[in-house]
Amino acid sequence: MTSKPIRIGLIGAGYIASWHAAAIRGTKGVQLTAICDVSMGAAKALADGFGVAAYGSVEDLIAAGVCDAVHILTPPHLHKPLAIQCLEGGLHVLVEKPVAESAEDTRAIAAAAEASGKRFHAGHNFLGMPSYVRLKDKAEAGEFGRISGADINWCFPLAPLRSGPFGLWLLREPKNLLLELGPHLMAFAVDLFGEVTVQSVEIGKPIDLPGKDTRNQSWRIFAQAGDVDLTFTISLVETVDDRSVTLRGSSARARFDYAADTLVVDRENASDLVVNPLRRQLAMAWEHFREGTRNAAVQIASLNRKSPYGLSFLGMADAVYGGLNSAKPDPRFTGANVTAVMQALDDALAKLPPEALTKAAPAVQTRDPRPTAMVIGGTGFIGRALTRRLVADGRDVRVLSRGRSGPFPDLPDNVETVGVSLHDKDGLEQAMQGVDVVFNLAKSLDKTWGEALQNDVGVALRVAAAAEKAGVKRLIYTGTIASYDMSDPSQNITEATGFGEDMTKRNLYARSKAECERKLLEMHKTRGLPLVIARPGIVVGEGGPLQHWGIGRWHGAGAVRIWGKGQNILPFVLIDDVVDGLVRMIDNNAALGESFNLVGDPMMTARDYFDAIQSELGARIRVSSGNLTAFYAIDLVKQVLKKHALGRKDVPSPSLADWKSRAHYSPFVNDKPKQMLGWTPEADKAKFIEEAITKANLFGF
Repeated sequence: MTSKPIRIGLIGAGYIASWHAAAIRGTKGVQLTAICDVSMGAAKALADGFGVAAYGSVEDLIAAGVCDAVHILTPPHLHKPLAIQCLEGGLHVLVEKPVAESAEDTRAIAAAAEASGKRFHAGHNFLGMPSYVRLKDKAEAGEFGRISGADINWCFPLAPLRSGPFGLWLLREPKNLLLELGPHLMAFAVDLFGEVTVQSVEIGKPIDLPGKDTRNQSWRIFAQAGDVDLTFTISLVETVDDRSVTLRGSSARARFDYAADTLVVDRENASDLVVNPLRRQLAMAWEHFREGTRNAAVQIASLNRKSPYGLSFLGMADAVYGGLNSAKPDPRFTGANVTAVMQALDDALAKLPPEALTKAAPAVQTRDPRPTAMVIGGTGFIGRALTRRLVADGRDVRVLSRGRSGPFPDLPDNVETVGVSLHDKDGLEQAMQGVDVVFNLAKSLDKTWGEALQNDVGVALRVAAAAEKAGVKRLIYTGTIASYDMSDPSQNITEATGFGEDMTKRNLYARSKAECERKLLEMHKTRGLPLVIARPGIVVGEGGPLQHWGIGRWHGAGAVRIWGKGQNILPFVLIDDVVDGLVRMIDNNAALGESFNLVGDPMMTARDYFDAIQSELGARIRVSSGNLTAFYAIDLVKQVLKKHALGRKDVPSPSLADWKSRAHYSPFVNDKPKQMLGWTPEADKAKFIEEAITKANLFGF
């Protein structure tokens, strides 16, 4: 066993990297030493947070000699070449799932590991959960009797299927949905029962992505592993969360919930016919009580830092690097097991007709677009609708995106997507050449004020400066009504209503957006920046999410705790009306230097909205009132704990007014956009409900 810590680098600085980094930090015998990403800015931002080195290329990372192992966390189509490059460079690799795009590619990685004498591990993190370890131990000890069947489920809404972003790898090809989610399910089966033989596959609940590119939202795979019958279910519509493994044995039925890290066992008992059902239900009640209490104790003791998801990465890291230190690999994460997993997924895909896996061909391009409008954030909910409206009005559009593909495959003559970093002023200026109007819909979700100043305020100013240098005639910036203090029911809010002198006790999103507006208006007054500001309300309609956090705190698709009692009128607005308001700002010279609250006519309370969902769609969502004073008190306790127990000095201070503002108690007056822009939002309640709910495909089917 080595006495030196194993030095680990992360390749890829996206969302999942922070989970891996936290797990490495919490694992004995290992040390996070580097972050690598093709975006040096992204690499440095994550690396600075953990106090490690940043690299812009894998070649530089390997040459630096600062790692013994790497975690490959890039999009899956890059996994195979990167894994082989790192193995040949003398590094152990752990590859996020799917480790590759096929079993053949997986075998190539395994062969490279064998040739280099290094280890190849799969990032099947759920196998590291504490309750899964208990499930496996009990199954191997025979506590469930002889196991005859298992149901392994991933039933959890996948919002990007309905509301984007559509450029994600998992949506690029029809097969990618199974390759993205299937490894979790298949890894459980392979680890518990061995090699899986696929018998048949059923798919359903199709939904069209932009360009009539169909994806199936439900998958059922029927298979066997030895004497065990297996059913794998993937459901991605708005459904109750059921991410579970259920084993049916001769003595008991065990259900492992890997979303909550719980294990509940339903056993037979030998009582008589009268007492037997009571005893069985009492035993189940005890099982649930024990698991709930155990989880609560873990969260309280860790100050909510050991979520079930976080525990899965900790368990994986401990198993992988414990095995590496002891020279005995943990079979759960080895190349042999992951090859069996990927082979089963290949076999499942082979059971489908070719047309089910065929991506719709994009429309044929007949000319290059000649953009006169740019949309920053054009792949989001509002941005997509705005881009299509601009095209319908006769404009070509340049959409700024992280990549070079966007949700407009049916508009190749009119829309071009360019990948420019919002931190690259020269790149922004170049992208704005020939453009008359820029819509800045970008936003960032930051955890500290310092990050907000860099990623939100800094970006807004950089975009404005680039627009000035490029000679853009109109910059339309999208702020938020959340910046207002909406805690007083007696105050009517108009564009003349200020945000308040002291924004330090507002949530970071509201505060940073207000600061963006303040600095942009200063540029308009002192330098003539051709600025218009739009503040949409709670935007609803086709392409928007069911689980809208402007209405309340959601707990899956079936329960929501609304902000407050839900009896006040909310500032709803239809997506098409928001887009119409934005377009009307382009050529209206009177709008320069002005701001407009794009809020529809008073229409519905939160409870009215959910009643309409039940009436129109037949779905009763469990609605609970949210005590905003209690939310504030809990937030205050968290702030004290984070500041004093965890030593974080940059935790925002909460305020009761900020929490009450989430309920939108203050009514809005929308006269200004009506009078100055000629804006006419939908005023008929029945038509509003039809667009916001009936036609909006909120549940995905």
